[in-house]
Amino acid sequence: MQILNDTTDTLIKELQSPNSFNIIITTHHKPDGDAMGSSLALFGYLKQLKHKVHLITPTDYPSFLHWMPGHNDVIVFEQNEKRCKLLTEAADYIFCLDFNDLKRINEFGPVVENSKAKKIMIDHHREPAGFDDYRYWTYEASSTSELIFDFIKKCGDIEKITPEIADCLYTGIMTDTGSFRYRGTSSNTHRVIAELIDRGAQNSLIHEKVYDSNTPMRLKMMGFVLYEKLEILPAYNTALVYLTREELSRFNIKTGDTEGFVNYGLSIEGIKLSVLIIDRTKLVKMSFRSKGDFSCNEFARDHFNGGGHKNAAGGQSSDSLEMTISRFTEVLTQYRDQLK
Repeated sequence: MQILNDTTDTLIKELQSPNSFNIIITTHHKPDGDAMGSSLALFGYLKQLKHKVHLITPTDYPSFLHWMPGHNDVIVFEQNEKRCKLLTEAADYIFCLDFNDLKRINEFGPVVENSKAKKIMIDHHREPAGFDDYRYWTYEASSTSELIFDFIKKCGDIEKITPEIADCLYTGIMTDTGSFRYRGTSSNTHRVIAELIDRGAQNSLIHEKVYDSNTPMRLKMMGFVLYEKLEILPAYNTALVYLTREELSRFNIKTGDTEGFVNYGLSIEGIKLSVLIIDRTKLVKMSFRSKGDFSCNEFARDHFNGGGHKNAAGGQSSDSLEMTISRFTEVLTQYRDQLK
């Protein structure tokens, strides 16, 4: 990694002192494999340092991640607001993983912001908002899980990466790199993966647990999406899928069931941008994936209150699904030359 903003030297000395601190770890809403992999790995590591550690997620997360070591210790803010607020008020440190803006943790954001605890951001998304006291950040890392590995190594505690921690980190890196095929996968990423396997990561079993745990309804939903909902906008080399509340209900879709759907559009020859738009009742959620130089991050940030990576980003809209689709297609006309 060429660009690393690291201000954690003092933090590491404090964490490795004889003192026991109250520590909160949190990550973004609807956590994915990297969010949970990095958070559970850090959770396991800090417990070995004899700190009092709690892992709080703003919302629930996909069932295909529930096998991960430490899952039973996770506290979901939406389901335990009072307890989470008390724990956060008493915290000495709050680790914020895989996000760089407190808006990404929903209603838990103001609770974290108002806490007197020192905030530590470990993340790989562009343009941090600057709420943190310490940071270990670069947008050139494949994943936050890769950064957690490097952070533990910097602490001089590589031997504290147990097989359970290795499983968590491997999961995070694997999912955020698309099984090691995305552009952000570097030679360092592969070196980290080799080290994790050496330390006990069950690579084959992890792939099975994450990718081979479909329900029949999810597969039926996938067929419905590809056959009836996939639209091609040839003037913009764009693939579009949108899903209504009724369609989500018809297939009994739960958290994580639409994971990866947006990627199918990019498998079509000539497509440079793939978009998934879902009516989630409170908000319309949007996922963007691209090939080449088209920046999903800038597109999402400039038009749909989102952001992320150059070739993978998310956004949202408070308009209706119909109005959001209309606005998206209108905005798309500005990018005809870039997408051709």
